[in-house]
Amino acid sequence: MKKSHRSATQPRAFKLWKATLGLLGGLAVLTQADAAFAGMCRAELPRKIDAIVNGYTLDGANVGILIEDANPDTRTLYALRAQEKFVPASNVKLLTTAAALHNLGPDFTIRTSVYGQPSSPEQDLYVVGRGDPDFTSNQINLLSGQLKQQGIRRVNSLTAVDNYFMGPAANPYWDEEDYRAGYGAPANSLILNRNELGFTSIPGRVGQPLSIVWDRPEFVRGWRIENNSRTVSGGNEFIDAGQRPGQKVMNVRGQLIAGTASDNSSIALLDPGNYFAEQFQQSLNAYGLSTARSQVSTANPPDGLVELAAIQSPPLRAFIDPTNLYSVNIYAESMLKTLGRSVEPTTQNAYTAGAAAVSQVLTDLGVRPDSVSIVDGSGLSRRNQATPEAFVDTLQAMAKTSNAAIYRNSLAVAGRSGTLRNRMRGTNAEGRFQGKTGTLSGTYTLSGYLNPPNHPPLTLSILVNDTDARGRDVRSLIDQIITHAANLDDC
Repeated sequence: MKKSHRSATQPRAFKLWKATLGLLGGLAVLTQADAAFAGMCRAELPRKIDAIVNGYTLDGANVGILIEDANPDTRTLYALRAQEKFVPASNVKLLTTAAALHNLGPDFTIRTSVYGQPSSPEQDLYVVGRGDPDFTSNQINLLSGQLKQQGIRRVNSLTAVDNYFMGPAANPYWDEEDYRAGYGAPANSLILNRNELGFTSIPGRVGQPLSIVWDRPEFVRGWRIENNSRTVSGGNEFIDAGQRPGQKVMNVRGQLIAGTASDNSSIALLDPGNYFAEQFQQSLNAYGLSTARSQVSTANPPDGLVELAAIQSPPLRAFIDPTNLYSVNIYAESMLKTLGRSVEPTTQNAYTAGAAAVSQVLTDLGVRPDSVSIVDGSGLSRRNQATPEAFVDTLQAMAKTSNAAIYRNSLAVAGRSGTLRNRMRGTNAEGRFQGKTGTLSGTYTLSGYLNPPNHPPLTLSILVNDTDARGRDVRSLIDQIITHAANLDDC
């Protein structure tokens, strides 16, 4: 049964100590406020956090917070709407990766196979994908090399079998602009180079179009760029780009200021199965395996074929790091669908099966079933809902499993790595807080583990929704809350 939230323990003593003011990377990051609150006892924490939550910056925002000792049988240090649901943004990845680790195991791998006739130099090949999000053009070349070593000389046809993840490849509950951007690339059965195409926009002279340059021209043979961008003398900078449906065309609009830095972006592939087949066909030709044609199918290969070549993915533990450390969405989406497929092999919708599987695994871990409602694995949808309590319970539950170290080490470290590398530098939270960030328009979240130097370890979740404040201001306040907690003494 879920523990009740009790008030913070009354102080037994107050030990004064000096916080060190320092510079890290040229930034003075420990404020006078940090020094003033350093060494405070637990009973003082609610007043400090209340002042932040009720201040001008978060006026009108919806805020949920829960801070507890890492041991779930002890104290609740602060709770605000801890059992109400919020849009969690990318904090959803904490739930997806926890469920995947617990259900699939850290050594789970994904196999991509090529099937054909045994001992034949001329083949009709079938490549079967199973949703490996780490699959790249290098792996395609390895498959081509294996096939050549098998003595194959000609490929009459190459069929890319894209049916392991049934249902929509891209989540139906994402916003319209998400489908165009590389961060919203679909997670189908045959993922290649994260199903995105990267490009760089370079400003020129005022009034001139931006220079649009593909990051990897060899991956976009036959593509063209429809450039409607421009270089401006001032104003807002933005880039909006996407693939034209059914065409090998990237249309780009937007503007950058003359003399400013270039912009690195990517677009999502709207038809990733066909892209995979085309890239594999090009690789086969480069290896001297003449290929007549390629196609995509959702039908299984014919009976009687054998596996001629295969690539095994890295273990799941390797997927967890980019998912949580750098918040790569397609890893989380593939993980969710893989989990759904493993629980319900005949599912016709890997998304709904995956979301249900995550909820069930979390319930098995002790998370209240009514505290989580998700529709994707990455947190990109605003239909995702979860409570601060759900994140704290998940963090606490995972800390008691055999996968505790893998899970925790996948998180960004304050002031050191990932999406937290530039946050909380020079404070007691630097190097001591490991967590997962989350950002959507008007939504800022952060949940994770904190090891204060003079207090037992903590787990916490901070979810801010519906704010009109600037993102950097909201993040700064979230960081202040964590820094206050890092400055606690055990009194």
